[in-house]
Amino acid sequence: MLSRLLAPLAALAFALAAWPAAAFDTQARAAFVLDQGTGTVLLAKDADTPLPPASMSKLMTLYVAFEAIRDGRLTLDERLPVSEHAMSYGGSTMFLDTTDRVRVEDLLRGIIVLSGNDACAVIAEALSPDGTEAGFARFMTRRAREMGMENSTFLNSNGWPAAGQRMSVRDLAILADRLISDFPEFYPLFAETEYAFDGRAPANTSNRNPLLSLDIGADGLKTGHTQEAGYGLVGSAKQGDRRVIFVITGLDTQGQRAREAEAIVNWSFRHFVEKTIARADLPIAQAPVWMGANPTVGLVPPEDYSALLPVLGSDSLSAEVVYTGPVSAPVTKGDRLGELVIAPEGLPERRLPLVAATDVAAGGFVVRVSTVANLLLERFVQPPEGTM
Repeated sequence: MLSRLLAPLAALAFALAAWPAAAFDTQARAAFVLDQGTGTVLLAKDADTPLPPASMSKLMTLYVAFEAIRDGRLTLDERLPVSEHAMSYGGSTMFLDTTDRVRVEDLLRGIIVLSGNDACAVIAEALSPDGTEAGFARFMTRRAREMGMENSTFLNSNGWPAAGQRMSVRDLAILADRLISDFPEFYPLFAETEYAFDGRAPANTSNRNPLLSLDIGADGLKTGHTQEAGYGLVGSAKQGDRRVIFVITGLDTQGQRAREAEAIVNWSFRHFVEKTIARADLPIAQAPVWMGANPTVGLVPPEDYSALLPVLGSDSLSAEVVYTGPVSAPVTKGDRLGELVIAPEGLPERRLPLVAATDVAAGGFVVRVSTVANLLLERFVQPPEGTM
């Protein structure tokens, strides 16, 4: 049967805040804020609505390029040709032309720092299954689905306005999380504030991310703007051991984008605190064991668990231990037996695995006889159904 136990975690670890979190009042059309270490969603506004992504979709081109480098299909020193199609792009560019053969590393910096539309097209044509940017966009869409990005459809490599090209802010946060986690060797590129490629574009040498110079831990990732999309930013900042990833889009001006992004970072770090709520060496509950050498087995997390909680609040956090019991012997240490369910007010519920703290062998003859005898005794003394 499914068993539930209330676990007062303050008694297991220490006092934790549990005051309802006040949602950030954002002016963005859509917004998403993720605490990366705990996986806690701090803010979700129209998180799954497909919207025009503008240049923020360049992050998907970068992810596919990083995968190709990791897999050996592309190298940083490799020089790629520039097609007439790539050269034809306007907007933010590296001012490439068809006489160029450009190093992959230069193209990556051109995309990240300069937001080069032409650089994206060069990478796209090199990695496309059919040699075209459209073919690369179809590949990106399939790859995005594999990564859990259900509301992303790409029609080009750079976010140039195209009917039907869409990404949700949740998908952009998933992508940012994967870029940071999967490619730490490339992530420092996103913090570069300037890149002057070949002296061609003195007016386009600076990273447009307004947070990089503010000394608030910001180190990425990508701005975006078109008339249809408004001003947007996929950002990340790290303070101490905590990293926050956020996405905002649909703002009216560059200044509004900068102010909103800074305010979100400050809110995320100032109003939430990460606490250890359960330790791997401390049983949270005891589950009864059927026909075991021991009558119970401790339930512990496989690793120390942390939770992000509002700074202000009460002195305890209640949780629920859920398991199907009694547990049948034998039990092996580390067997998954249940879940710890926590739901701080104002934040999403989290369900964390619980495992057996020790081995429990099957009981011998005496245990089996005693168990059966007790079961028969319970049935004998229980009044017939329907009587009192």
